This record gives sequence, structure tokens and C-alpha cells, in this order.
Amino acid sequence: MAVDNKTQFESALLRRLHSLLLQIDDLEGQLDRGPRQIKAGESILDGCRDALEAAKQNVKDATIACDEKQLQLKTREDRIEGLKAKLNTAASNKEFDLLKEQIAADQQANSVQSDEILEGLERIDELNEAVAAAEKDLAEKTAEHKKRVEAVENRMVVVQADLDHVRNELTKAEAEIPAAARSEYKRLIDGRGEEALAPIEDDSCGGCHQTLTTQMVDRVRLGYLTHCPACSAWLYST
Repeated sequence: MAVDNKTQFESALLRRLHSLLLQIDDLEGQLDRGPRQIKAGESILDGCRDALEAAKQNVKDATIACDEKQLQLKTREDRIEGLKAKLNTAASNKEFDLLKEQIAADQQANSVQSDEILEGLERIDELNEAVAAAEKDLAEKTAEHKKRVEAVENRMVVVQADLDHVRNELTKAEAEIPAAARSEYKRLIDGRGEEALAPIEDDSCGGCHQTLTTQMVDRVRLGYLTHCPACSAWLYST
């Protein structure tokens, strides 16, 4: 129910109420941002952990591949020794030549694989360096996050104390609201928060910038409760 247009409501009180509501909105926003800041830091740590696990997996994969090549090299070396032993018992020149060709082929393959193994070992060293770098980055980010959490938590204690104080001040100020306007005030604030009140700025509503008539501005200055014709905010002079 709209209040009577003759209801008295001093701008000083409306201004005080609006200031307190704005402070509450800001402080509540700070409280909401705290957990988001911590969560953002945790996301960064998760990314670092993923990077570290990926780096370790790269080392593991490269090591397995290198081990397989070394096993193949050893198997081929053993086969070469076996083929060399057979040279002395070759039944013909043809068999002897075939054995020599196989030995040469295996030796060539081993030469290539030895180079691949050396490259693989060098690659493993590089990947281990990447693991060390990822571990260092994770440690640094963990330390940074710990400091961030401590700072946010300490800040939240201060903000909560400020919020409790401002809410208490708002309760005191609301007790001064004219009885005829209390229920409507509560309805508006519950629905729109601090946007339910607006200052007059250059003869316009400070909320929606609607130009106000001279009569409306004068009513506010005379202490009558007046609302903006466009956004319905209760107006007060600054």
C-alpha cells in the first residue's frame, strides 16, 4: 500500500538509511568475493598439480620407451654373439655369407638403436628438468595461495565485524522511520534493496536519471515523502 502523500520523511534520515544500505551491499559483496578468491587460487593449484602429473607421466613414458629399446638392443647383441658362434660351424660358404649378412644387419640396427637410446636418455634428462620446474612452480603457488587464504580470512573477519556494526546502525536508523511509512519501506527494501532509495541530483532521480518537476523537488526539500515517477524510488535531497 502506498503511503499518504502528506507523510513527513526528512531527507537526512533517508540519506542516512541509503548510506547504510549501500555500505551493507558493499560489505556483503566483499564477503561473497572472499570464497571466490580462495576458489580461484585453488583452481590455479589444481592446474599446477595437473602440469606436474603430466610432466611425471612424460618421464615415465619416455623411460619405458628407452628401456624397451635397451632390451631390444641387448636381445640383438645376444643374437649377434650366437650368430658369430655359428660362423665356425657353417656347412657352406653360402651359409657363412648369410650369417655374416645377418650379423652386419643386426650390428647396423644396433648402431641406429644405440643413437636412439642416447637421444632418449637425453630426452629423459630434459623431462626430469621439466618435472623439477613444475614442482618448484607448485611449491611457489602453494605458498602464495596460503598467504592469500590467510589474508582473505583475516579480511573477512574485519568485514564481518564492519557489517555487523553497520547492520546495527541500520536497525537504529530504521527505528526512526515514521510509523506511516514503515511497512512500505520494508516492502520496498526487501524487494529492491538500496535501489529503493535515491538522491536528487541536478533535479533528476539519482537512481534512474528521470528529470523531476520543480514541485516534486520542493516537496522533498519540505520533508514530504516523495517517490520517483519513473522508478518509484523514494527521493531525498543531498
